Amino acid sequence: MPRRNTGLTIRSLHGERAVITGASDGIGVGIAARLAAAGAELVLPVRSREKGAAVIDRIRRETPDARVSLRDVDLASLESVSALSESLREEGTPVSILIGNAGVMTPPERRTTADGFELQFGANHLGHFALVGGLLPLLIDGRARVVSQISIAANSGSINWDDLQWERAYDGMRAYSQSKIAYGLFGLELERRSRAEGWGITSVLSHPGIAPTNLLAAQPELGRSAATPSRRVIEALSRRGILAGTAETAGLPALYAATSPDAVGGGFYGPSGLGHLSGGPGPQRLYSRLRDEAAASRIWRISEELTGVGVAV
Repeated sequence: MPRRNTGLTIRSLHGERAVITGASDGIGVGIAARLAAAGAELVLPVRSREKGAAVIDRIRRETPDARVSLRDVDLASLESVSALSESLREEGTPVSILIGNAGVMTPPERRTTADGFELQFGANHLGHFALVGGLLPLLIDGRARVVSQISIAANSGSINWDDLQWERAYDGMRAYSQSKIAYGLFGLELERRSRAEGWGITSVLSHPGIAPTNLLAAQPELGRSAATPSRRVIEALSRRGILAGTAETAGLPALYAATSPDAVGGGFYGPSGLGHLSGGPGPQRLYSRLRDEAAASRIWRISEELTGVGVAV
């Protein structure tokens, strides 16, 4: 089945610094390559220097004059996030684009971060929360566009307020949904607080639809020895151009959210095809679980308490 035209024109980003988490694999690779081609100076915080170096090689093959550098970070460690934030603050370069794209999905058994948080809540949400807090002065200086990459999983499940760390009864998919709901609520609350405080930051949400990335592939470090059945189905659909996108097209909503003049603060952007699972980027109706402003304020407050990072100036 032929693909729809999912092309996206990106404005010139010369003179702008962009920080992208999760750019050493999957969707993030395409996002980074497109931003580099548009002239952005890229900072790629990665866990694996080897994988990050391979991405830089690809980017420089496609854009020989690309300005791109690696930094070390593990979003499952608040100490690591703090070290990255401090290093970038010392450099003093304003950040114009921050795309929080990294994530982990559905470890079969409950795992924890270096700080004792349930891994998905800790890495997908709290790590990014702490990163935004640590980079806030640079984001304000750059009048940044901050993109929180959530998931269609945020359209199901709920926040397990009585057991945020899933210590009593772990459910991998429900914990994943919670992490993405929390991250989405944070992104929307960031927009509200930026407006109220005059920070000049524009905070938006995106989601990639579905695509055959490594989120559901074999990951022995997460206790998954083989790809999930869902991953194999998605891969087959993607090859046929049915419902599922590709790793490249799945990155388009985040790129649109980060760069389009039509993307507005508090907006939500994803694929515009059938079921919003694939296709070119466009506005989405905000998921019902993300509309509760009281819940957003609550998750912000809890995140400050858990991380010890105050997102304020």
